[in-house]
Amino acid sequence: MELKKDSNAVSIDMLLIVHSEKRRAAQGKLLDPQADPGALRQRRGGFQGVGNGIRKWQKLEGNDFHGNVAQKQHPQQPQVITSYDNQGTQLTVEVHPQDSMPQFLKKFSLAKRLQGDKNGNMRPRQPGGKDAHAYPWDRSSLKSMPLDLQQFEKLDTYASQVTVKSGLDELVSDLLQEAHSDLERVRAIWIWICHHIEYDVEAAQEKDRQAFKPTDILRTQKTNCDGYAGLFERMCRIAGVQCMTVPGYSKGFGYQTGQSFTGEFDHAWNAVFLEGRWHLLDSTWGSGLVDTATSKFTFLYNEFYFLTHPALFIEDHFPDNKNWQLLKPPQSLRQFENNMYHKSEFYNKGMLSAHPDTSMIRTVNGKATVSIESCAPTLFMFMLNGKQEHGLLSLRKNGMKLEVYPPTMGTHKLQIFAKGNSDIYSSVLEYTLKCNYVDLGVRLPAELHQPVGPSWFSEQMGIMKPSHPDPIIHTTDGRCSISFGVEEGISVLASLHGDDGPITEETQRRYIFQLHREKRTELKVQLPQAGKFALKIFVKKRQEQGNYIFVFNYLLCCTNTKVNWPMFPESFGNWGQNNELLEPLSGVLPANRNVPFKLKLHGIAKALVKGQDTWPLTLNHEGYWEGSCSTAGCQEVYVMVLENANHNFYSYILKYQVNAE
Repeated sequence: MELKKDSNAVSIDMLLIVHSEKRRAAQGKLLDPQADPGALRQRRGGFQGVGNGIRKWQKLEGNDFHGNVAQKQHPQQPQVITSYDNQGTQLTVEVHPQDSMPQFLKKFSLAKRLQGDKNGNMRPRQPGGKDAHAYPWDRSSLKSMPLDLQQFEKLDTYASQVTVKSGLDELVSDLLQEAHSDLERVRAIWIWICHHIEYDVEAAQEKDRQAFKPTDILRTQKTNCDGYAGLFERMCRIAGVQCMTVPGYSKGFGYQTGQSFTGEFDHAWNAVFLEGRWHLLDSTWGSGLVDTATSKFTFLYNEFYFLTHPALFIEDHFPDNKNWQLLKPPQSLRQFENNMYHKSEFYNKGMLSAHPDTSMIRTVNGKATVSIESCAPTLFMFMLNGKQEHGLLSLRKNGMKLEVYPPTMGTHKLQIFAKGNSDIYSSVLEYTLKCNYVDLGVRLPAELHQPVGPSWFSEQMGIMKPSHPDPIIHTTDGRCSISFGVEEGISVLASLHGDDGPITEETQRRYIFQLHREKRTELKVQLPQAGKFALKIFVKKRQEQGNYIFVFNYLLCCTNTKVNWPMFPESFGNWGQNNELLEPLSGVLPANRNVPFKLKLHGIAKALVKGQDTWPLTLNHEGYWEGSCSTAGCQEVYVMVLENANHNFYSYILKYQVNAE
């Protein structure tokens, strides 16, 4: 073959395979001249139609490193050799017996801007040793090459706003106006696809749908995973960047923890050749997500799947050819199935590792423990079978620890969420939890929210140096005293919650009496009975309006069945921040008794106790207001104060109930 040389001249690499006369004769006798003229296209991509909502890729024998598939040669078919260069030019050669008729003649065109790489190589290089990254992940970076994402801000903004005017070539030309390197060209194409192409959920549910063509994708701006990958490959080739489509298995939409993968492949993504190495990306998953409940697609850009580190990419992408893992050593399919699946948000929100590192865990003596390591302080929450119950989650500066106590034997679904730098909790881990024993003695209060115990977060919210750093407090007599430093201008509120007994919404703060001493707050707690209780701590800036914000809670445990403490007296708004009550601490007073009172009150002129009659309190040399009153003939007793000696108006600060006779 001779081509006319001009300014756009190209070189063509051709491979000629010659068979022996005996084999060619055998093929010639059984050759079928009516073979499907579309057979080549099907073989190249391995398409087998759509099943389970996405286009399937068939596992074929003899996959080479270029994505070309050499099928087993049957006697009735000719030998077909197909070659692709890095610009999408396709050259097909058929080798026929001498007297046979060719099945088809494939036209091909040569792009004017077709160029090779620096070495003049027109075919994408096979992935090799220098492309491989060490496994497991070394925690160095989420990316497979050093990237400063801030350098892409201008390019990302530009690329996301480019519109389709005519065809694919013009679109790529427009995108490359602000791209000055192969990396920037890939980035511009990636950003445009992720922000303009929608996952076609309806088409994914149809069977026997034909392959998505780039022109159709541009017109509808919808496609499936193979369409995303095919479009990305085609645009990269036009841009002069080597790119391959990689089929394989994925832990995507519809994936169930611990499932096995067999038969047809269910996903496709891309590999791009940049700076002398192959890199992986998935524009389907970079563009958004499908809601499992509504089957609706939502654009939600995900940076994680752009040039992802191969040791992380393998967690949810298993290619048909192990060389496209770009890992050393490569992982087996069994390892892919059994390895813990960390969702992209796990890494996006700064997680580093989790233990256990298998998706299936079993309880030991009715308890399962999960811990996560993060590179920065992070807020977490969990759900067991869809509810935030039956677990103790404590925060650490570099992660969290969770202890789960399933209420029943059997299989449970455990989900863990993280907040990171955003205002939204995202699912980062899912476990299947097997429980063969229930510890009935570890029943946790339903109102025990997360986190449990003080942490970096409570310190950030103004609560410092707690007297009890551990999340669980045991008391033998049903009483405890908890103190902590409070940042200037912060108000603290506490409430007690239990599943059984006399605690109601009206009385949940009456079993706690709050005292303030020199920038420290003390919470005196009296339990109404034995059991487990959640002591919730809330804070609020005094200068700001709005509700108190939940910070953390303690788990209070008491096994003494003789415990039966009454409520504390009810306090009112004029009960000062630095006031102190020594006696009586019980909010219920005995009838027909003289009851002593002793309080430290700041900034007042007079104090008295009012029952059936009025009894004044006197200020002693230690700074305490003292006195007594009779409870005869009354149902309630009040402590009242006069703040200004020139006024006659007394304010209520404490209220007691009197037992009936």
